[in-house]
Amino acid sequence: MEHDVVDTLVSPEGRLDVLSKTEVNKLLDTSQGGLYNTFRNCALAVLNCGSTIDDGKELLERYQSFDISIIQRERGIKLEIKGAPAIAFVDGKMIKGIHEHLFAVLRDIIFVSDEVTGNPKFDLATTEGVTDAVFHILRNANVLQTQLNPNLVVCWGGHSINRAEYNYSKEVGYQMGLRGLDICTGCGPGAMKGPMKGATIGHAKQRLQTGRYLGITEPGIIAAESPNPIVNDLVIMPDIEKRLEAFVRAGHGIVVFPGGAGTAEEILYILGILLHPDNAGMPFPLIFTGPETSREYFVQINQFISDTLGPDAQLRYKIIIDDPELVAREMQDGIKQVREFRKAHSDAYYFNWLLKIDREFQRPFAPTHENMRNLSLHKNQETHLLAANLRRAFSGVVAGNVKDEGIRAIEKYGHFEIHGDAAIMGPMDALLSSFVAQHRMKLAGKAYTPCYRVIQ
Repeated sequence: MEHDVVDTLVSPEGRLDVLSKTEVNKLLDTSQGGLYNTFRNCALAVLNCGSTIDDGKELLERYQSFDISIIQRERGIKLEIKGAPAIAFVDGKMIKGIHEHLFAVLRDIIFVSDEVTGNPKFDLATTEGVTDAVFHILRNANVLQTQLNPNLVVCWGGHSINRAEYNYSKEVGYQMGLRGLDICTGCGPGAMKGPMKGATIGHAKQRLQTGRYLGITEPGIIAAESPNPIVNDLVIMPDIEKRLEAFVRAGHGIVVFPGGAGTAEEILYILGILLHPDNAGMPFPLIFTGPETSREYFVQINQFISDTLGPDAQLRYKIIIDDPELVAREMQDGIKQVREFRKAHSDAYYFNWLLKIDREFQRPFAPTHENMRNLSLHKNQETHLLAANLRRAFSGVVAGNVKDEGIRAIEKYGHFEIHGDAAIMGPMDALLSSFVAQHRMKLAGKAYTPCYRVIQ
């Protein structure tokens, strides 16, 4: 099937006008393992904004002829794009938000490769080194606003949600926008787009011209969750672990909407961190919310947390059903406590340095068949470490569902096998089965074939 495509030449705006010859050569390096493939795949995902694909492999196969190259001019650079999805253009001109996102991809991929991964200054084998790298990537993207009081709410939730849940997420975003709160999400569709859309209306009514809609993604997931054009600051982190750390360091509170395996991964990540003894006294507002029709979803999530992490974990969040105003007020009150705490402890308002993140939450996890089989899913370990391993299990399910590499691995070797104590595997199987039954694993209209098998 043919898909409409466009060829074009675009110039950057801002500081990417000038790249060194070395930086250009790095991006032109089309060999395997070079930067080019990452850059090409992320650029294609950005240009595919608004489409209904949530399958990284399908996107890359649909636009096989897509190509993007950097042309070095004496006065700077241009991007030559061939075979771009026509959805990114209006009357032949690229949509401005998508144009910005394209150069955010270029900025982050060059910066991370040049300044972070290949830089001995960052010791990515240590907790402090990883946090420092996350800070530098966010600072380079100019998203750390030093003059602002805390007001950034991270919204998590699924890309595959129903219309009632989407409208509800929009209403929560609207109520938060009316209260001057800014929004940060994973930048894709569904529960990542709804709160931003709602907040734009709330901000407009309050005549707030400086509303921030921060989107944080990573190369493995961006093809399945193309950034929505409301995002006015896009940051591409090197991997899922640094993406998650960026959310919790830059945000001042978290609202979780219904979702699938990716949302369960995010919940386990934040709870695992908040359960670390060093974070016991730190205020961090965390609210799970959805419309009345999603009540059962949160009953299941709450039960799963109770069965695996226990009652202490349940004390770290509130569940609010069908009350967007209450969610916004609770979040506003919670962020006031965050401000007082940061002030009292001389911590920055724009980056949560004091939050203790265990090394187990930072170590990149490659969801191979062997790594998935060998996860430690048993109760005989500290609760925050069990949360880290459960997060990895859900991360693997996400990879098998939507990431190009994960989908290809499942096609080649069959299901991921997830082993562990019956006391954990039973609730996990029940939760994943409920996600499948509620169509939370793939976008509506697509049959879902599980990429995993839970072995009790």
